[in-house]
Amino acid sequence: MSARTTHLDNGVGSAMVALSAAAKKGLGDPVLAELVMLRASQINACAFCLDMHVDVAVKGGETLKRIALLNAWAEAGPLFSERERAALALTEAITVLTDGFVPDEVYETAAKHFDEAELTHLIGVITVINSWNRLMVSRRIEPGGYVP
Repeated sequence: MSARTTHLDNGVGSAMVALSAAAKKGLGDPVLAELVMLRASQINACAFCLDMHVDVAVKGGETLKRIALLNAWAEAGPLFSERERAALALTEAITVLTDGFVPDEVYETAAKHFDEAELTHLIGVITVINSWNRLMVSRRIEPGGYVP
């Protein structure tokens, strides 16, 4: 296997950090933002992002039980609120895009739980973590390098 670059252009990195911060701030729910980022990172098998966002989520008050059951959120009963479930379903739909689009039912359910500004920012959080996942996975960046 050829060597992969671990370098990330400062301009690209700064833009991604700014986009992430703006999306999270606009969503206004840091715990939900971390759940969404963790779920997308699970789907994308991004070890670096999983490692980072588990730490951030725990420091932000998320429980280890909910983090451990995040991969099975749809079967976890009342452990996740309806609002969180709507956000996680939207996360999966945007992350996977199996049909080439987000199903109307998934979008409409999310729209019932988030106002227009929140929904826009939620989509931003989902989009930016998917971009981060791709930046890290494509370069095979290993976990453990995150420093708050």
